[in-house]
Amino acid sequence: MKAKLTVHREFSIGETDKRIYGSFIEHLGRAVYTGIYEPGHPSADSEGFRNDAADLVKELDVPIVRYPGGNFVSGYNWEDGIGPVENRPMRLDLAWGTKESNRVGINEFAKWAKKVNTDVMMAVNLGTRGAESARNIVEYCNFKGGSYWSDLRRSHGVSDPYNYKLWCLGNEMDGPWQICHRTADEYGRVAAEAAKVMKWTDPSIELVACGSSNARMPSFGTWESTMLDHVYDLVDYVSLHIYFANREEDTPNFLGRSLEMDRFIKTVAGICDLVQAKKNSKKTVNLSFDEWNVWYHSNDADRQIEKWTEAPALLEDIYNMEDALVAGCMLITLLKNADRVKVACLAQLVNVIAPIMTVKGGKAWRQTIFYPFMDASRYGRGTVLRCPVTVEKYDSKEYSDVPYLETVAVHNAEKKEISIFAVNRNLNEAINLEAEIAGFGDLRLAEHRLLCHKDLKAVNSAQEEKVKPVVQQGGSIEGSDGSKLLQASLPPASWNVIRLQY
Repeated sequence: MKAKLTVHREFSIGETDKRIYGSFIEHLGRAVYTGIYEPGHPSADSEGFRNDAADLVKELDVPIVRYPGGNFVSGYNWEDGIGPVENRPMRLDLAWGTKESNRVGINEFAKWAKKVNTDVMMAVNLGTRGAESARNIVEYCNFKGGSYWSDLRRSHGVSDPYNYKLWCLGNEMDGPWQICHRTADEYGRVAAEAAKVMKWTDPSIELVACGSSNARMPSFGTWESTMLDHVYDLVDYVSLHIYFANREEDTPNFLGRSLEMDRFIKTVAGICDLVQAKKNSKKTVNLSFDEWNVWYHSNDADRQIEKWTEAPALLEDIYNMEDALVAGCMLITLLKNADRVKVACLAQLVNVIAPIMTVKGGKAWRQTIFYPFMDASRYGRGTVLRCPVTVEKYDSKEYSDVPYLETVAVHNAEKKEISIFAVNRNLNEAINLEAEIAGFGDLRLAEHRLLCHKDLKAVNSAQEEKVKPVVQQGGSIEGSDGSKLLQASLPPASWNVIRLQY
């Protein structure tokens, strides 16, 4: 199969915001306890954080991590996680049917974030709580001193404020599964009042309003337009969440699901623009895709978990090769929408539907989806280029005109590098790629990174890494300084990163 691609320096979609390579840690399952935090582990530091897990987080170069939820946040009293650890209460977490010890709270998580070189995207509880709690946590985290909550932080040994700039106004508030879920009007009013006092406390912060929990919610669209009528002038982003599954073992259909993600993004962006027009506003509200991933492998196991245990093994999907391809397609989709998607969080980071897994008392290891995320985070920063492509398409059970080649390019002017990200959706044939590249002068082929496996159900484990990247040989680039022709072979069912330098 052949594909033709055009990469031109002037065909710009927009600049990547580094925060699109964010992730998520919720007080859920083993994400925190025995995930990032395990006192007594052979690799644990003096504060109980696992260095082996931290090293893998640093490999991914995650710029921001959403915390502490998720569904968890809608019943969370943030004050439970501050002050002397020995005085903190054991709580029942109704969102996940578990116990929460609060041994890790705001200040401990801040230490971990600094350790792994990431910022924190805080979420406030707009379920059981509201504006008062929201403004107090902003004061605790961001006010320098001389007020009740900032001085309390200082008494807890944190003299300088954290100055967290990105805050979520609740989580999935349209979902009946959410503690104290609300109608769009109810949420809009609560979010507006919380937003006001949060920004009055710290005018420098940015706020994310809850969009629909997913694109298949009955209220999708109506929810966004109604709640934005209340908060448009107060917020900076609308959230989007999506998870994909392959329950019917239909791999071609599964690989087409990123088309649904793309429609979701464009629909929500259009609704934001509609409300902007209705309000005759000059302000553009952008998007925060702060939960995305594959999630379904662990569903049956989760139903067997005993309720009210502490840090059970919940949502521990073990990912295979085809999951890595879908994750790659989703990353490419985020890049293709870099003009509107400014924040995104792979949900989640450690143990819970995560690229990184840990064994209690044992090793940390990389899942298959670790590698596309790492590649995009490392090589996908800069100007996203719109790349016209000619390739055959197919129809699946749910999607029409799915291109066999999913691809995008990113130009990093500082590093003088172009990275072409490509997924070959064809399960049987390689794609012979011809890419005409113009506007960059002389180019050389630096590397063709490849992730594939003959068995699409192949998984990694603590004992064996079956799915890992290799360097693909045989590509070439030639032509005059004004225009270059890249030729490369993309194996069946593969994730590819072709790096060019000038």
